[in-house]
Amino acid sequence: MTPAVSPPIAALIAAVRRRRKDTVLPLLIVAIALIAGFIEPRFWTVDNLVNLARQMVPLLIISVGQAFALISGGLDLALAAVMSLSGVAGTLAMKHSGIAAGISLMIAIGIVAGLLSGAIIAYFRTTPLVVTLGMLSVAQAGALILSNGTPIYDVPAEYSQFVGFDSFVGVPWSVWIGAATALAGWFLLRHTIFGRYVYAIGSNESAAMKSGVDVRLYKMLVYAVSGLCAAVAAVVLTAWVGSAQPIAAPDITLQSLAAVILGGVALTGGRGSMLQVIYGVTMLSMLSNVMNMIGVSAYYQTLVIGLVIILAVVLDRLRLNESD
Repeated sequence: MTPAVSPPIAALIAAVRRRRKDTVLPLLIVAIALIAGFIEPRFWTVDNLVNLARQMVPLLIISVGQAFALISGGLDLALAAVMSLSGVAGTLAMKHSGIAAGISLMIAIGIVAGLLSGAIIAYFRTTPLVVTLGMLSVAQAGALILSNGTPIYDVPAEYSQFVGFDSFVGVPWSVWIGAATALAGWFLLRHTIFGRYVYAIGSNESAAMKSGVDVRLYKMLVYAVSGLCAAVAAVVLTAWVGSAQPIAAPDITLQSLAAVILGGVALTGGRGSMLQVIYGVTMLSMLSNVMNMIGVSAYYQTLVIGLVIILAVVLDRLRLNESD
């Protein structure tokens, strides 16, 4: 017969297990960085590290929005398309009304697209996968129609230079924007009523509703946040590449799912943090950076991303079984 463990000892054991889990990903990131530096010494140069940080930003911002959707028990497949539509519409507006108007339009389009998806999901009780897949088609079609299917290169030089390449204390402004987005996401999740309700809805929607939470309203707000993140990513990506692409970074939605789940956010909802999002984005970005530096074909890079997505889902299932 197994002897009973006193509550203080059981709490200590649980805390040690949690701490051990929390150190796995940071140690894995360090190991990947060391191996990358051994394979390609240029990995540790300042120029490459700054470039890596700049490359991470669009994926990080998109992943913040994806994390909100997943933690609430849903997902958002329309992020890349909404980002494309925001970038195209905002760039066209800049030509006629100035940079501020263009950025404002980008943000507005992202929020409206998210609110529309959230309203349909919440009020018609439909599946997020189907609704956001439909929004993906609508937003992608809008971007193609507005741009006539071709990239728009009339991006104001001062906007592209400042957001895409200028820096503050040696750190590019785009990186500051990405960090601010992640910090804002952390604050919303951990220090606001909205964040507590997001976790509650993702853990048990029925219980949250019975507790007096306006589930439909907060689901709408969750997708408004994810749409906002897509728009912020459009602001950064458009400035960085110096053009608005009607099909911009088409794989970034799947990459965000891989990064968020790999980092530890539960695919089933109710669990996750911004720190875990940063871990997942860092791992994927480092792998991509190293493969580019050593000349790995884009075909094989796609294969690696696919394997990472499968690995992320398996790890999520293992974490769920372990928590049970």
